[in-house]
Amino acid sequence: MAFEGSDGDRLAIRERIEAYSDAVFRRDADAWIGNWAEGSTWSLPGIEVSGRDNIKAAWQAAMASFPLAALFVQVGSIAVEGDAAAARTYTQEVLTDPNGAVRRIVGAYDDELVKQDGRWLFRRREYRILHDTAEG
Repeated sequence: MAFEGSDGDRLAIRERIEAYSDAVFRRDADAWIGNWAEGSTWSLPGIEVSGRDNIKAAWQAAMASFPLAALFVQVGSIAVEGDAAAARTYTQEVLTDPNGAVRRIVGAYDDELVKQDGRWLFRRREYRILHDTAEG
């Protein structure tokens, strides 16, 4: 998969990925879930959650464990075909726990997106950890 599709669609998908990351930094659950389509699925190591309400609740529970959650993203590919798209995004996360211990994770998302009412939204995000380091 490479970069395929119109510039406008690929830019809108990049902006969706960046809005997701921004919502994590700001810990804004409403903005974060606003990136997801109805009937979407979030797949993480050991867990798969479907439906926006369930996805939002799982994210809020996970975020409650970290006083700091920073998510940096790098788009690896975007392929648009009509009103559907596939993307790959690499991530760097910095997480702190309540005791100040730091966890650094390099990961990747394989994404399926759908264009609804002129907006690109995540239909499925499948995350995998590529490297995980804990400090302190």
